[in-house]
Amino acid sequence: MDLQGFTHANPVPAASRIGPFLASGALTGRDPVSGEMPPSLDEQCVNAFVHVRELMAAAGSSPDDILKVTVHLVDYRERGALNREWLALFPNAGSRPARQVMKADLDGGALIHVDLIAVLSDRPGH
Repeated sequence: MDLQGFTHANPVPAASRIGPFLASGALTGRDPVSGEMPPSLDEQCVNAFVHVRELMAAAGSSPDDILKVTVHLVDYRERGALNREWLALFPNAGSRPARQVMKADLDGGALIHVDLIAVLSDRPGH
């Protein structure tokens, strides 16, 4: 599964789906319009979560079906921008997916990578 305005340098899709299971590759903070990597973590977090939303929409689903999110941060203790986008995407504390944040050595100016696992439902509207 590929996303409009988002590609990897290597020959891999943005995500793969088998039955109801969806697993993404690394969703970066690259700007979905310009293709450029912004310099700030704030901007990259906004873009990474735009990619999450677009991936779920492309799968005919919504963020409600996300089971787990793994976030790789260059500075894993700097979570203000991440938490802001997280709360915007998952405002209901009772239905948020599991999340793990890990320190990472990322290249190409990336400060964040997000990957997810979702179980897609067959609920109407999802």
